[in-house]
Amino acid sequence: MAQSDASSFDGREFVRTLTTSPGVYRMLDVHGEPLYVGKAGNLRKRVGSYFLKPALPPRIGSMIAQLARIEVTLTRTEGEALLLEAQLIKSLKPRYNILLRDDKSYPYIYLSAGLDERHGLQRTAGGKPEPADFSRMAFHRGAKSGKGEYFGPYPSAWAVRESLDLMQKLFRVRNCEDSFFRNRSRPCLQYQIGRCTAPCVGFIDAPAYAQSVRHAAMFLHGKSDAVIEELGAAMEQASAALAFERAARLRDEIATLKRLQAQVHVLGASADLDALACRIESGTACVSVLFFRQGVSLGSRDFFPRLPVDAAEGAVLAAFIAQYYLDKNVPRELLLSHAPDEAELLAGALSAQAGHAVEIKSQVRGDRAHFVELARKNAQAALAGRLASQYTIHERFESLRELLGLGDMPQRLECFDISHTAGEATVASCVIYGPDGAVKSAYRRFNIAGIEPGDDYAAMRQALERRYRRLQAGEGVLPDILLIDGGKGQVAQALGVLADLGIDGVLVLGIAKGPERRSGHESLIRGDNGKILWPGPESHALHLLDAIRDEAHRFAITGHRRRREKAREKSRLEEIGGVGAKRRSALLKHFGGIGGVAAAGIDELARVRGVSRDLAARIYAAFHG
Repeated sequence: MAQSDASSFDGREFVRTLTTSPGVYRMLDVHGEPLYVGKAGNLRKRVGSYFLKPALPPRIGSMIAQLARIEVTLTRTEGEALLLEAQLIKSLKPRYNILLRDDKSYPYIYLSAGLDERHGLQRTAGGKPEPADFSRMAFHRGAKSGKGEYFGPYPSAWAVRESLDLMQKLFRVRNCEDSFFRNRSRPCLQYQIGRCTAPCVGFIDAPAYAQSVRHAAMFLHGKSDAVIEELGAAMEQASAALAFERAARLRDEIATLKRLQAQVHVLGASADLDALACRIESGTACVSVLFFRQGVSLGSRDFFPRLPVDAAEGAVLAAFIAQYYLDKNVPRELLLSHAPDEAELLAGALSAQAGHAVEIKSQVRGDRAHFVELARKNAQAALAGRLASQYTIHERFESLRELLGLGDMPQRLECFDISHTAGEATVASCVIYGPDGAVKSAYRRFNIAGIEPGDDYAAMRQALERRYRRLQAGEGVLPDILLIDGGKGQVAQALGVLADLGIDGVLVLGIAKGPERRSGHESLIRGDNGKILWPGPESHALHLLDAIRDEAHRFAITGHRRRREKAREKSRLEEIGGVGAKRRSALLKHFGGIGGVAAAGIDELARVRGVSRDLAARIYAAFHG
């Protein structure tokens, strides 16, 4: 399947159309699943290296053999490409990135939760402040399981440490570990050099410290103007009270913040904004959006709205904005490639929802014009890939029609698969494909129960009955072809269910693995006449069926793993006396899963609502005894 698909993708021809700009490229297989995400300072040179070398390592060669198309996102710099690459790898999880790249996460600044300015200082029985009451700002890499805020990602550990160094100078928020905090009897060196206010020994009260933390968070959120305004008012108050030393320190903080503001302004994205571009071709539209928050590129996303006849770019953008942003956080600026219909009405509605002024602009200059041009190029590239993909899918559906000898091209295929681990947490999947590709909104999963563990026939029968009983009652559309991953036994189960439900007109087709389970050598079993077909590895129809079967397998495995993990989390806590459904739910929600509960200490467990210290000790002992 995959190797023949590669032959339909002309990598050398694709490279000729690529720009030399920096950006990120995504390699996708025939059904749109990511194979690899990479970054490049020069897209043409980097992507070309996959197709111009005389020989490739076996692993990369295997990836290229499965390649059906490549999508690119342009960035302004290679540094932006690096961040976007990390974000895409984390969200898409391409299987070849796991093998070829260092998958360590990018670093963040972590600001832990603490008391706000309205609360007084909390102390232990011995009179010492509690570290949980005084927020900590520190370098973070890995899972974001702690309570508080995470800012980033940053392009390097050096960038985080530079930012932390500056934040300590400006706001003097502690960075020490809680264990270090608890054991201090006098201030450490950070206090002596003016980078901490020594909350560990009570040199600052909770409201004053919380105000410094709030200013630090506002600065990291990009609200430096508001911080400067508050610091200016505090400086005037200090001066009026003849506290000249404090006033001078506040003056220096304001000057440093203003210098940083100027540096961000030069970068061209000092405010939160989205750049949107629309392109229409051959009756298909693409809207590409570039996201910028706090001066940092968060990457891009492409959308393909359905079009009425003779729709124009401005109308498409207006409809897209109305549907996409009215239930989301809206940035202060929307930069558009075409003037939208009823721009003032849209801006007013979005401003009312967001609680701040939202500007919609289609005539911009300088850096903002560059952002719109990048979005325009991304839309053009994404639309070209979409049109090519649609052509390929239609070609394969036509090949399937010819192989099966059907009068009309099939419009809907449904495929089922079963996944379990030794009979545990059995899940059945149903994926749907049409001539335009996967219909993911119609995918379904079925948690199988009440069968003998490991009985795949019974699992398949239950899933089919649950699926088609609803369709029999008029809730949905029957498929033209029902694809079953398996041989004659699985096909017989499907035929039996359809017969019991009185459903006619659905062609049942089994796809059985070939000799030595080699891809491209599968056999097809027709349910209507029992004939066995051997399409061969060059068949476009078999490529389509293989892709649909693989998607059903992926969707089933994902559901099975989630169900199994949830069941195991539940069972481990259920074994602890005194932990009922409500407490179990509260613990998992508070710590973000069973891993967080297992890693928590007795004091942390006791902070969960409904968990006494005695119960916290028993929970801790269950995981560490």
